[in-house]
Amino acid sequence: MIRGVHHFALHTQDIDRMATFYRDVLGFKPVTPVFPWADEPMIDRAIGVPGSAAKSLMMSAGNCYIELFEYQRPPSVTEAPLRPNDRGYTHFALDVDDIAQAYEQLTAAGMRFVNPGPVDFGQIRAVYGYDPDGNMIELQQVSPDHAFAFEKLGRNPS
Repeated sequence: MIRGVHHFALHTQDIDRMATFYRDVLGFKPVTPVFPWADEPMIDRAIGVPGSAAKSLMMSAGNCYIELFEYQRPPSVTEAPLRPNDRGYTHFALDVDDIAQAYEQLTAAGMRFVNPGPVDFGQIRAVYGYDPDGNMIELQQVSPDHAFAFEKLGRNPS
């Protein structure tokens, strides 16, 4: 039985820079030391990437974990971050209680956004932006009575 989302993972070219951003700007806390590996057949088999070498770091905030990866090998097939319309991971969303304040704080911290402020959809206000590696992050503020409000997470539907 699925209990919920445990973590999401991001690839970075600089794990120290990304860890600093997720810690100092978004409030994630490291829960493990950086874990390096190379020439580990069990890991290669588990992830389906022969000859891998990388470093990873697990961090937490609120009700989830984020795992950062910096691969030394094999090289990525693309240098460009994925766009929202590309196949695969496109973004993750952070639920906030004051989107205007979060937007201002993150803008001041250097985060780039696609709009000059949150877009108001009625019961949802949202804005998309980028971390230092160009991974898209959505900030959202959802009305508590909306069907997928953060406050309802983990409750069984009635």
